[in-house]
Amino acid sequence: MTKNSSIKCDVSSCKYNLANEHYCSLETIKVGTHEANPTVPECTDCMSFVCKGGSQ
Repeated sequence: MTKNSSIKCDVSSCKYNLANEHYCSLETIKVGTHEANPTVPECTDCMSFVCKGGSQ
């Protein structure tokens, strides 16, 4: 996996996370929300997340 220096990530349980460098290895990510009207960062989600231990 190659570091994408444009996408920082601290989610160590994601299979695309380069834990030692705190970056994502994907070329692009999709950001979504789980709220009808998001107003704070906590309302957003990385829709590209895949758990290291298996599927989503």
